[in-house]
Amino acid sequence: MKAARKSDCPRGPRAEERGLTLVELIVTCFILAILATAAVPLARFEIKRQNERQLRYDLWEMRGAIDKYKDAADRGAFQTKVDSQNYPPDLETLVKGMDVQGKKLRFLRKIPIDPMTKQAEWGVRSMQDDPETGSSGGQNVFDVFSKSTGTALDGTKYSTW
Repeated sequence: MKAARKSDCPRGPRAEERGLTLVELIVTCFILAILATAAVPLARFEIKRQNERQLRYDLWEMRGAIDKYKDAADRGAFQTKVDSQNYPPDLETLVKGMDVQGKKLRFLRKIPIDPMTKQAEWGVRSMQDDPETGSSGGQNVFDVFSKSTGTALDGTKYSTW
């Protein structure tokens, strides 16, 4: 009977044929590096888009709270300053709330953090302010905007949202 050779072994290829060569490893690493560099801009784009979505939601929520405050003041639920035109004096008033018939009426749980500036500071406009200027007279809070100087994906400034 003839002795079995290593290459005739049913377990698989010879020991020197197992694994990857150095060239195959280098090519694989090169392809992975190309894919990773393509993924980084896509990830940054997605993060910016999520921040913009959060900014739109925060502005919508605060503007809704301002409107609810004004509606309640217009109905006479509480007294406001004469020159305020029934708008809140500041954003903190929306969080602290107003006493209405012995109950605390809150309009906003907390002042959200601006996703663009990473701070809870917002620009405010009063009813008497010129909408084109970035400064506020401080009489009331008619509108709120981001203090970010950045530009959105659609080309508009965040401060104009």
